[in-house]
Amino acid sequence: MKRILYLTAGTLAYFSWFYFFVGLRPEHVFLFVLVVGLYWAGGTLRRFVLAFSAFIIYWILYDSMRVVPNHSVNPVHIAEPYDLEKWLFGVNTAAGRVTLNEYFLAHGAPWLDVVSGLFYLCWIPLPLAFGVWLFRHNKPLFVRFSYGFLFANTLGFVIYYLYPAAPPWYVEQYGFELKSVLPGNAAGLLRFDAFFGISLFANIYTKASNVFAAIPSLHAAYPVLCLLYGRQLGRWWLNLLFGVFVAGIWFAAIYTRHHYTIDVLLGGAVATGGYLLFGYLAAHTRVKQWLEALLRQI
Repeated sequence: MKRILYLTAGTLAYFSWFYFFVGLRPEHVFLFVLVVGLYWAGGTLRRFVLAFSAFIIYWILYDSMRVVPNHSVNPVHIAEPYDLEKWLFGVNTAAGRVTLNEYFLAHGAPWLDVVSGLFYLCWIPLPLAFGVWLFRHNKPLFVRFSYGFLFANTLGFVIYYLYPAAPPWYVEQYGFELKSVLPGNAAGLLRFDAFFGISLFANIYTKASNVFAAIPSLHAAYPVLCLLYGRQLGRWWLNLLFGVFVAGIWFAAIYTRHHYTIDVLLGGAVATGGYLLFGYLAAHTRVKQWLEALLRQI
């Protein structure tokens, strides 16, 4: 009876939030049916849902940012990141100094379009796949990784609101004038779509919850988090694999004009800072007891 009451209250809260504030979409219904179905199936499936609750919370938080756009909280920075990027990492050409994004726009190649797209597709599947592997082989580390992932994302979301920043593709299309109401854009990833004759990235980015969320690059943060937690396993091949993904996703973020170099470096810094801070909290505060309690349930 208690579980039924909790489910009823949670259902009302969930659908009220998305219907009245975020905007209810089919994926919200699908997530609800999937999670509730797995939970009530019991056994391993219930433990799986409890274990991956951090990733569910992450998705809800990310999608809910559209309720209060960050450009309505603080001024959007458009020229500052661009000028800093050009000064620190610009490339001197015959036409003058340009950012790496602008250089790659003029010197792209089909094989780079494909490789970049493949790496960029892994930004969420990579931590999810690592999480599934840890869930099966090392549950204590899985619990720390999953909630460390959520913690680092929360730090990134806070920075989004403190310092809204336009991505490179925005400057390319709109210059330095602020246009606050516009959809997301797949930018250089559209070349991947064109190569295969599909609309994969175009469809993904039309659902983006926040255009002015370039700093820090959480695309760049995720493989770094996998690398940092993966190092605790002491397996050289895993470190090498995650190192390749760090390099590949970082390059793809710049090549496809979704992020500046400063964005990906700050993404790596947020991942590292979040990892260290959450590690301290998990070892010296009540977070430790909470994680241990969760571990007993899964």
